[in-house]
Amino acid sequence: QRTTFIGCAPQDLALFLRGMAMLPVRPGALANLKVSDFDKRLMVLSIKVDKAGTRTIKLPQSTATLFLDTAKDKLPSAPLFSRECGLAWNKDSWKYPVKSAALAAKMPAGTTAYTLRHSVISDLVHGGLDLLTVAQISGTSVRMIERHYGHLRGDIAANALKMLAL
Repeated sequence: QRTTFIGCAPQDLALFLRGMAMLPVRPGALANLKVSDFDKRLMVLSIKVDKAGTRTIKLPQSTATLFLDTAKDKLPSAPLFSRECGLAWNKDSWKYPVKSAALAAKMPAGTTAYTLRHSVISDLVHGGLDLLTVAQISGTSVRMIERHYGHLRGDIAANALKMLAL
């Protein structure tokens, strides 16, 4: 669904949505990133403007490649993800294009840019990543992750108990 959703967006928005689909960050945090917030040598992203404060995330090569591509030929002070006109994204500029892409992709009603954050967090939790790490890279508390995503851990618990069988 994420791939279809992103494929239905204009190119500049699709790049922004790909970033959203690869990291559990709030849309506003991704939109506020500057080229200088991505350390190309260490493949580390510094999120400096977010509801949760600052944090750094070590990126895997596949994600770093996207960030390298978006940073290419841009000044350090430029938005890492920008609209076609070169300006940074914001909720007013992505709202209607996201709605149009969601409609074209036949996504559920109410799909927003923030939906990608929920989707990514769900995948991380369901995939077995410990909740502390999910909370840290998401910029939220373990309690919030447990409250909203803890139910996705049932299969992981069952598999762990299966290994105890005599």
